[in-house]
Amino acid sequence: MLDSINVDDYDALAIPGCFEEYGFYEEAYDEKLLELIRGFNRCGKYIASICVGALPIGASGVLTGRRGTTYHFRNGHRQDQLAEFGVNVQRDERIVIDENVMTSFCPETAPDVAFQLLRWMVGDDNTEVIKYAMGY
Repeated sequence: MLDSINVDDYDALAIPGCFEEYGFYEEAYDEKLLELIRGFNRCGKYIASICVGALPIGASGVLTGRRGTTYHFRNGHRQDQLAEFGVNVQRDERIVIDENVMTSFCPETAPDVAFQLLRWMVGDDNTEVIKYAMGY
C-alpha cells in the first residue's frame, strides 16, 4: 500500500503514535515508510507526528541534526531512542517544530498538533473558523 502513495498528491504527512505491544515498531521502521517520510521531506512538505510517531521520522534520517521530541514517560527511554538517531531532543517541550517537521511528546498533544498542521495548510483565519465550528 505504501508503494502506491505519490507524495505529489498530498500536502502533508501525519504519523500517529501507538504501543509496542500492538506491533507499532514493526511497521514504524519499515523501509517503505522511512522512504515515504524522506520523500515528503525532500519535497518540503509538512510532516507531523504524535508521541512515538517521531521515531520513524528519526529513523528515516530526516531529523538528524534537527530538533524534535517524542514520548517522555518511562524515564525518557523513547527520547533516548530518538537521540540515537542524531536528533537534538527537546525533553521538556510538548511540541517541537523544526522547519517543516513537528513532533510532540505525548498523546495529549494531538489536538494542538492537528491545529498547527491545519494552520500551516489553510492559514490562521481559516484554522480559527474550523476550531470554533468544532467547539474549541
